[in-house]
Amino acid sequence: MLKEIAAVPTVAASAPGWSAMRGFVIAICFILNMLDGTDLLIMSFVAPVLASQWQITPERLGVLFSSSLLGMAIGCLLVAPLADRFGRRPLLLAALAATGLAMLASSDARRLELLMLCRLCVGIGVGTIGVTMTTMAAEYAPPRHAHFAVGFVQAGWPFGSILTALVAAQVLPAHSWQSLFLVIALLSAGLFVVIALVMPESLSYLETRQPANALERINAVRRRMRLPLTSSLPALEGTAKRMNVKALFKGTLRVQSTLLWCAVTLGYFDLYFVISWIPKLATQAGLPLAQAIYAGGSYNLGAFVGTAAVGLIATRWRLDRVVSGYFVAATVAMLIFGGIAMPVWATLGMAFLVGVSVQGGFNGFWALAASLYPAEIRNTGIGWALGVGRIGAVLGPIVGGVLVGAHMSLAGVFGVFAIPLAVAAILSLNLQIR
Repeated sequence: MLKEIAAVPTVAASAPGWSAMRGFVIAICFILNMLDGTDLLIMSFVAPVLASQWQITPERLGVLFSSSLLGMAIGCLLVAPLADRFGRRPLLLAALAATGLAMLASSDARRLELLMLCRLCVGIGVGTIGVTMTTMAAEYAPPRHAHFAVGFVQAGWPFGSILTALVAAQVLPAHSWQSLFLVIALLSAGLFVVIALVMPESLSYLETRQPANALERINAVRRRMRLPLTSSLPALEGTAKRMNVKALFKGTLRVQSTLLWCAVTLGYFDLYFVISWIPKLATQAGLPLAQAIYAGGSYNLGAFVGTAAVGLIATRWRLDRVVSGYFVAATVAMLIFGGIAMPVWATLGMAFLVGVSVQGGFNGFWALAASLYPAEIRNTGIGWALGVGRIGAVLGPIVGGVLVGAHMSLAGVFGVFAIPLAVAAILSLNLQIR
């Protein structure tokens, strides 16, 4: 049945080139990921101010960081797979609304426990959006440019973080951190309106799931893309509608899913340690707040460059080898960043290289996951891989807080976090992409 469904003609098969509609969908997904990066990473920029105002210990700050990461795991595992059943577009709208409301509530939080709850809700929305818009990008891009499209969309995350860093560096010294959360809530509301008005549903979903009025909806999208209309739907057995997580472990997918989950977990462990703790560790090293925030911004600039390059490089070389190479470079960069004392300009430069290698390599996992699974279980496959991997995302900042609280040297801390990157590089080489 999997082969039968995969053979259903899709928009990618009937029109392999780029079009205005394809570009629009990819652009919307890029902007969504920008907002996701802003939603999640704003806390790392706010952390030094918040820790001072509320007298938060490093251990409790690590738990606060991990609140949103736990929410992202819930969003990936439990919410995002619903898109394979109910559609990509409605899930995007629901998740965006939930994220915006949680950011609004965060701007009025007066207690650490309430802020943790808000961050949990933000994480659920961000996790759901991240998986679903990755699926949309993979399904709307021309087949030969699918890796590039997913990589480009993932580059929206660090790009949004760069803008956030620049704004935070100017706003935080003179204004309250709450104002930043309020602005993000308003941006979420504006993007919600745009998606509600013009974002199409996934053609792959409409063809493989065939919800009510599927034929009319397919032709409406094809008309907007200036493609020939279709007069009938492909035959679809009822068993296709009962796909679940068990399908991720059928046949050769069993080993591939296991390897992917382990590699993603290790990648997340390092990724969220770095993005959560770089500004705080920079202030502990003696940098003023503004320069510490710029260190986070340098990291995210590198993350943008590295992530955008993954898709381009993967058009010439196998994606699994590209990701593995990134993680080898990340291992070396982490050891240098933590082990060698450098002037400010060199510290910012190394933060840039850490961003290129760590987040650039990690974001290759989104494209890897999208290429491993067929369309009818793609959201489930991406969601569970990135959801299970959030175990590492939750543990990374917490372990970082424990090590920092124990007064371990920077060289020791970054040495500990270099090990998982080396293992992830090995695991990535054993993934067999479609």
